[in-house]
Amino acid sequence: MPLWACSAAADSAAHITGGFTGNDHARGHQLRDRKTWPTPAVTHRAHTVIVGGGVAGLAAARALRLREQDDFVLLELEDRAGGNARGGTVGGIACPLGAHYLPLPSDDAPEVQDLLEELGLRQRVAGRWQYDERHLCHSPQERLFFNGAWQDGLLPVHGVGEATLAQYRRFAVLVEQARQAAKWTIPTRNRPLDTVQRALVAITFIAYLDQNGLDDPQLRWYLDYCCRDDYGTGIATVSAWAGIHYFASRHGFHAPGAETAEREGLLTWPEGNAWLTRRLAAPLGDRLRTGSVVLRVAQGRHGVEVDAFNTAKQRVERWQAQQAIVALPIFIAARVVEGVPDFLRQAAQRVVYAPWLVANIHLREPLRDRPGAAPSWDNVVYGTQGLGYVDAMHQSLHPVPGATVLTHYRALGDVPGGPAAGRRQLLAQPWTYWRDTIVAELAAAHPDLAAKATRMELTRYGHAMAIPLPSNHGQIGLWPPQNLRKQLSKQKQLALAYGRLRFAHSDWAGYSIFEEAFTLGHWAGA
Repeated sequence: MPLWACSAAADSAAHITGGFTGNDHARGHQLRDRKTWPTPAVTHRAHTVIVGGGVAGLAAARALRLREQDDFVLLELEDRAGGNARGGTVGGIACPLGAHYLPLPSDDAPEVQDLLEELGLRQRVAGRWQYDERHLCHSPQERLFFNGAWQDGLLPVHGVGEATLAQYRRFAVLVEQARQAAKWTIPTRNRPLDTVQRALVAITFIAYLDQNGLDDPQLRWYLDYCCRDDYGTGIATVSAWAGIHYFASRHGFHAPGAETAEREGLLTWPEGNAWLTRRLAAPLGDRLRTGSVVLRVAQGRHGVEVDAFNTAKQRVERWQAQQAIVALPIFIAARVVEGVPDFLRQAAQRVVYAPWLVANIHLREPLRDRPGAAPSWDNVVYGTQGLGYVDAMHQSLHPVPGATVLTHYRALGDVPGGPAAGRRQLLAQPWTYWRDTIVAELAAAHPDLAAKATRMELTRYGHAMAIPLPSNHGQIGLWPPQNLRKQLSKQKQLALAYGRLRFAHSDWAGYSIFEEAFTLGHWAGA
C-alpha cells in the first residue's frame, strides 16, 4: 500500500474512540519495581492456596472441588479470572480479550473431554459422542484475502502455479511421514520424544524447510502465519518440532485436491474461551480473591506461606496453608518462590515470551464485501503483520446482519529486535498508533472499515505465551529436569510437585494452549 493510502486511512480513523483495556500492567510491574512492602496486616488460613487464576489455576480449583476439598483460596492479579482467556463487551456485544476457540479434544485429553461433558457441550448418543452444534463454529469457518479476492480456507490457492502446488504436496507427505514415525499428542504429557522428534526439536522450522527444499513464498507465508497464530512468532524462531506438531497432532496437512482433506472441528463463542473460564470461576464464590498481587511463596517443614498485596484494601495479607499450587508464568514463579530451586531458576532463564495485542473493533453495520468466499468466522489478509480477525456475531442466528465486533490479533514476537522490542513497543505506543495501523492494514480488504467503525478497545499482553524454541536438551517443555525425573513418581511428574508446591501453567509444556494449561492444572489439584 502506498504511503499516501496509509495516511488517508489513518486520517479517516480519527473519529474512532477507544483505548487500552483488559489488563492492569502497572499491578504486575509493582512486583518488579517496588523494593519494599509493609508487613502483613492480617493472616488467613486455608488448606490450599492457588496462586494465579488463569486456565491452569481454575482447573486446579475445579479438581479440588471434584474431590470435595473446598478449603482453598485462589489469588488472581487482575479483577477477573481467566488469564489469556477472558472476555469483554464493546458496544454491548460480547467479544474475546484473548483466546477465542477450543479444538475438539482427542482421547489424549480426557480431562478436557470430561470438562466439556460436565458443561453440556458433548454427550453420548447411541454409543457415540455428539457435540452441541450451537457451540461448534458455524460455516463458513475461514477465508483468506489473496490476490485481490477472498478464497475459502487459509492456504493460498487462488491463482498459484504448479510449482507451488507441488511444494504443498511435498510438505503434506513430510507431515504424514512424521505422523507415522512418532506419537504426536495434545497435551504432550511429558511424553518422551521419539528419534524423529528429537531431531526436529533441535533446529528451527525454517532450517527444516531449507533442508527439504521448501522455499515457495506462499507455503512459507502460510506456515509462518500458523506459527505466529499458535506460538506468537514465526518459522525463523520456533522449533521444527513446533512447526510439525501444529499439523501432526491434529488432522495433518492436506494439499489442495486431497480427497481426505477435512477442517478441524472447533468450539467457539462470541466472548471466546471466556465462556469456559467464567463457568470454571462461577462456583468459587469468595474463594476467588481477585486484585491480589502475590509477593512471596515460601514452603517450610509444616506448611507454606503466601503473601499478597490486596489492591482493594491496600494492604499485604498472609495466607498459611498445607500446600500451594503455583499456577503462574514461570518468570513470575521464579520471582516469588522463596529460595527458588535450581530447576525453576533454569526454566525461567530458558523461557522466552511472545507479546500480543488484541483489538476489538465495533462496527455499526456490516462491511461491504469483496468478491469471492463469503464472510467467515476467521478472516485473514495475506501478507500482513496482523493475524486477521474473527467476527463476534458469526455464531449469531439473527437472519439480518447488523452491528458486530471484529477481534483482530497481532503477535509481536518477531518484530525487529525480538520479543523484548515487541514489549517495549506495546508499552510505548499510544493506542491511536495501533488504531491507525490496524485500520490501514485491514483497509486492503475492507475500504469501508474506518467509516463504519465506532470504537476500538485494545488489550496488551507483554508475556502472552511461551515460545517453543529449539532446544539441545532433547525434550519439549520445561518439566521435569532430567536429573530430577528419576526421583519422582509418575503422579508427581504429572502434577509437577516439588515439596509442598505444585506447579501448573502452560509454560511448563513450552507452548500455550488451553489443553496444556487445563491438564497441568487438573493434575496439580487432583
